[in-house]
Parts: sequence; C-alpha cells; structure tokens
Amino acid sequence: MSEIVRIHVMIEGRVQGVGFRFFAKEHALKLGLTGWVRNTFDGQVEAQAEGSKQNIDIWISHLQNGPQSAFVTHISKEWLETLGKFKNFQIVPTL
Repeated sequence: MSEIVRIHVMIEGRVQGVGFRFFAKEHALKLGLTGWVRNTFDGQVEAQAEGSKQNIDIWISHLQNGPQSAFVTHISKEWLETLGKFKNFQIVPTL
C-alpha cells in the first residue's frame, strides 16, 4: 500500500475567475484525494489534500497547468502531518 500524505498548496497567477477551484476539485476526486480548495482574498488559490504520494504528485502536475484560461506562475508546497479527517474533497468559502 502506498504512503498516505498531506499537502498544503498556494497557487499564484491568473487563478481566480477561471474555474480553478472546480478544476482542482474534479482532478482531486478522480484521483481519490480528500481535502479542500478555496480562493484567498489576495488573488491566490489555496488547497489542502490527502491521499497517496503518487496521486498527490499527479494532482500537483494538473494544478501547474490549470484550466485552459488560467495561468499559473508559482505553486508553493508544504508537506504536513496526515490527519485523516477529510471525508471528501470540497470547495470551501474564501478565508
């Protein structure tokens, strides 16, 4: 069985108003990840996800491309302790 990991990401660029959160959720669900995604007030998209290291890496590669009208300039990644508290992957309110 592959290692379960948790990651926190901040995505910068033209990532709001382009369907980025829905894109991130769709790919997370396809990969069996749990967690959340949201816009931030400073124009970024923030997300946390848990799942296999391999699927997290695939998800990150999707995020680097983003949906067609997005333009990602940078993704910061922080690996965190796995909590196992997420039931699904959802879009949450901006904070």
